[in-house]
Amino acid sequence: MTETVRASLARIASGELSSVQLVEQYLEELEKSESVIRAWQHLDKAYVLSEAKHLDDLQRSGQPLGALHGIPVGIKDIFNTDNMPTEFGSPIYRGHTPAANATTINQLKQAGAIIMGKTVTTEFAYMHPSVTTNPHNREHTPGGSSSGSAAAVAAGHIPLALGTQTNGSVIRPASFCGVYGHKPSRGIVSRGGVLQTATHLDHVGAFARDLGDLALLCDCIGSHDTSDPASFSSARPGMLDGYLAEATQPPRFIWFELDYRDRFSDDTVNAFDTLLSKMGGQLERVAAPASFATLPAAHKTIYDYEIYRCLSQEREQHWSLLSPTAQAAMDAAASRSESEYTEALATRESAIQWFAEFFEDNDVIVTPAATGEAPLFEAGTGDPICCTIWTLCGLPALTLPVLTGSNNLPIGVQLVGAYNQDDRLFSNARWLLNHLTAHG
Repeated sequence: MTETVRASLARIASGELSSVQLVEQYLEELEKSESVIRAWQHLDKAYVLSEAKHLDDLQRSGQPLGALHGIPVGIKDIFNTDNMPTEFGSPIYRGHTPAANATTINQLKQAGAIIMGKTVTTEFAYMHPSVTTNPHNREHTPGGSSSGSAAAVAAGHIPLALGTQTNGSVIRPASFCGVYGHKPSRGIVSRGGVLQTATHLDHVGAFARDLGDLALLCDCIGSHDTSDPASFSSARPGMLDGYLAEATQPPRFIWFELDYRDRFSDDTVNAFDTLLSKMGGQLERVAAPASFATLPAAHKTIYDYEIYRCLSQEREQHWSLLSPTAQAAMDAAASRSESEYTEALATRESAIQWFAEFFEDNDVIVTPAATGEAPLFEAGTGDPICCTIWTLCGLPALTLPVLTGSNNLPIGVQLVGAYNQDDRLFSNARWLLNHLTAHG
């Protein structure tokens, strides 16, 4: 389906389209390609249709309609759901059904969304490849760890999906699959009831085929939650309002010459040279501060230290059921010391302060969402380096599916904005899309 979520909502509200009809259309698309893409871990078609019928009945009775009334949403299989399995991509939790929903699931239900099912994740949202393939070419990876969510949206199985990012697990698969992806500022969206692997790094994120739809979804899942130490009680930016607002003046974009640019593919280098030339005077190329070179290592230290402890039960009680990838990661993480961890957290805090000052005078950082096109399936889920610094610092990031490589696979453009100014980031992203359209 090419229709936006907002268009579907308008047709549902007018009575032109029912939620049952909409769900049936998505299920029909799903049937066409799921046997090849394998994006879904759990899908109960009868349940989904019954939920759609219930929402149609509520509408006919004159009940208030939520902001996502009747819209199906896919959920990465690390979000707790009380009426369907949550297996974390691991045989350890096969058939496991939690007692309560994640906070975001309840937020979606309150908005009138239909939980379509659980999408495939890599094991414990880490790096061991899943079974999901890239909808553009089954020989290539969809990325990870939110493999199924990105692929299902790209394939037209659903219009919206939730994922998570601890390094590059929303932005990178969105880039590889050619959809819009957003990792909101740390603390906007609750992580309550979501698998925890790194307390300082885990974020909830989202996927869509339309930038405005993505903003709407992220508005619906933002909330304060005392169970999440990162969640804050102050006001949250209105992302759809930001998307709809006309930029009062052209934004100032910054391209950093980063020390890992030698990892970019030739396709990425060439595509971005063309892109940046179209941005003209709105773009400034800047040498990255020397301190940036220390940030990926700080991220790795924090990730190692925290995942080792977050997965202690699985590590200690179910070692043989962990993949070789996870076992190797646990072995490497075991040597991380308290002093290394404390130093890495201090490095992180310094970087957060630097970016707070940087965004007083600048609007958007523009950077690749991934080092290149999706690699071949057997090569793994791809290099997350393009996302590491921004995830470490909790900054909001968007990826726009506007570039293509020599294999005719997508290359995403990542935009990074000021903390808790996600509305401004959406506004600037729309400005860039309009600018690129106007300049060919």
